[in-house]
Amino acid sequence: MNSDEPVNTERPEESGGTGTDQPEARGTPVGRRVFLGTLGLGALGVVAAPTLQRGLEAFLGSAADKDPTGLTGLLPNGGGFRYYSVTSSVPRKNAENYRLTIDGLVDRPQTFTLADLRALPQTRMVKDVQCVTGWRVPDTPFEGVRLSRLLDAAGVRPSAGAVRFTCFDGAYSESLTLDQARRADVLVALRMQDKDLSHSHGGPVRLYVAPMYFYKSAKWLSGITVTEDVKPGYWEKRGYDIDAWVGRSNGRDDEPTS
Repeated sequence: MNSDEPVNTERPEESGGTGTDQPEARGTPVGRRVFLGTLGLGALGVVAAPTLQRGLEAFLGSAADKDPTGLTGLLPNGGGFRYYSVTSSVPRKNAENYRLTIDGLVDRPQTFTLADLRALPQTRMVKDVQCVTGWRVPDTPFEGVRLSRLLDAAGVRPSAGAVRFTCFDGAYSESLTLDQARRADVLVALRMQDKDLSHSHGGPVRLYVAPMYFYKSAKWLSGITVTEDVKPGYWEKRGYDIDAWVGRSNGRDDEPTS
């Protein structure tokens, strides 16, 4: 392969992207020297001290944000996160312009600002993160609002059976059954690793489904729609299991995360 040509790599992250069902945009080329230089930095991170490793992860997150080809997701990262997206770019949201809507089969549709979400009771949990592609990040703290609390605020109707999630990348979606969504270990997360969620990690708000493979934890969350039935998400339409329990789905036998 000519490394100066565009590359189209599709694989779930770190939850991939996030959004509605529009086709993803094609990436722009990455030059040979840029790619080889980044590859060298990735290899260095495998044997680096923890401080350097954290810096490498921050660099890869920033690089991935400017790399629509997904090549940065192929780099070694010393057991840390990989950064994937299913779109060529993702708009940035902050406290001024972020909104999370809850609609569908509810009595009281809701719209939350980032300040609204921060003002609600927060739940913190520390779990391993397991990607369906094989990498794992142990003992990762997440903090946010239990999804069940937001559903109760909206008043879920008796006919409801599932919840669909859309994201502001304009491409990614996910779904859970209503029973799954009401679990105590499912969060609308605002913080990860005891820091506000960065853009690369799906900030300012993402879904976190602790006991499932990380593609269920949709990044850049913008919409929660209560539905009658489960609607397959972005990766389920491409062959991944809808019920994505770690170690009990997708043909994998990983240790459970919770």
